[in-house]
Amino acid sequence: MNRFSQNIINLHDYTLRHTQLGQICGSQVLFRERYHILRILGRGGFGITFLAKDAILPGNPLCVIKQLCPRVSNPKSLRKACQRFEKEAKTLAQLGSHSQIPMLIDYFECNGEFYLVQEYVHGHTLAREVRRNGNKNETEVKSFLQEILPVLNYIHQNRVIHRDIKPQNLLRCQNDQRIVLIDFGAVKEKLIDTYGNSVNKSVSTNFIGTNGFAPPEQLSLRPVYASDIYALGITCIYLLTGKGPLDFEYDLGTGEICWQKEISISDDFAQVLGKMVKVSLAGRFKTAKDVMIDLGWGRYSANLNSCLTQQLPKNSSVNSSEESQIYTSPAIRAAMAIRKLKSRQNSFNSSHDFTPL
Repeated sequence: MNRFSQNIINLHDYTLRHTQLGQICGSQVLFRERYHILRILGRGGFGITFLAKDAILPGNPLCVIKQLCPRVSNPKSLRKACQRFEKEAKTLAQLGSHSQIPMLIDYFECNGEFYLVQEYVHGHTLAREVRRNGNKNETEVKSFLQEILPVLNYIHQNRVIHRDIKPQNLLRCQNDQRIVLIDFGAVKEKLIDTYGNSVNKSVSTNFIGTNGFAPPEQLSLRPVYASDIYALGITCIYLLTGKGPLDFEYDLGTGEICWQKEISISDDFAQVLGKMVKVSLAGRFKTAKDVMIDLGWGRYSANLNSCLTQQLPKNSSVNSSEESQIYTSPAIRAAMAIRKLKSRQNSFNSSHDFTPL
């Protein structure tokens, strides 16, 4: 057993002994008379994450409980940790029940400790997917962008900057293969993750994000929406190469990573990817919608409301083969299914003359 494995075991044992949830983990004792604590999922700079089962809701669904456990001693740092933990809860509540963002279930204080309960997404990270299955090709990465760019556009429209987009924070749901964006900034506030092919190292700082995935303005504590575009571009490069940003050489003149020779992709896609990872804000895409337009997907953009209220004209010339080529996100497909169900229900009701009792 190496030192790294031993450290993990020691941290796991410490968590079980010194936290309320750890002490009842695996037992029949219910937390708040509702949650069975099953096991530890992980620990970040300011919190511990547990997998739990809701004993009250029908079907006893799984959920994730994050407990604020900052490894700090001075009051100022503790206050800041509490503020950022609360901010994560407010952000998840603000973003609502988007199918590609974990839903906030509850947020509360119990015995002086703060807890956040959210939807459990059963799946694996894109980082793990690449490690297991190998690098992705251009078609697969474009498919990934088709699914994640509308999510990014959605959170930006809600005035939220994620600040830590990377393969480890993108989950592929096992049930329906959708991509889910996780970790909205509070729990790992204290860490910079040095993302490489092996073990992640960390440096203590006030910076929120991941070294190599965060652009210069974010390192200067001034993130903008385009900062997420940069991180997403670096993520695409990882998916294509299996290499983290710190594994590449850098252009000493521009500060940009030298990735072009490592990847065989079309010139058009290389141009878009290059603009996503421009160090200079002036040369980078400003919004997710701008990226979609440059990729030729602007005319396919839609939102849930339009799917629920609009239908194709009866004499539309669009045939089934053309419809199948138009990309629709999981949320939009769900909305279309709801619309069709309502239409069938209305047709059924109109064809049967029901008299109210």
